[in-house]
Amino acid sequence: MITRSRWYAITARFLVDTGHDVVLVAQIGLSQASDEEILRTAQEQNRILITRDRDYGNLVFVRAMGSGVIYFRILPTTVNKVHNELVRVIETYSEVELVGAFVVVQPDGHRFRKVSL
Repeated sequence: MITRSRWYAITARFLVDTGHDVVLVAQIGLSQASDEEILRTAQEQNRILITRDRDYGNLVFVRAMGSGVIYFRILPTTVNKVHNELVRVIETYSEVELVGAFVVVQPDGHRFRKVSL
């Protein structure tokens, strides 16, 4: 079984192994931070936030707090499929496009939505 922290470690390792710069929330002292603070920090550092927390959709679309979020719909049995789809997303869209979007990644595809602030 993959726990929340183990899932993040697996995904972080996958991204690092494919050449991406990854920072875990815990590494920058935000383990207990609010979702708003985490999103704000990601934006300040010009990073794309990858999460399993669906609350970020509310922050992005209802509260207009920013963008640059990749939301994973993932189960322990679908990790490889979701990671493969993540690679497809990263290869399809530029970093500029991803920073201005909310992307839902699931085993059978993804949805890309540009966010207008």
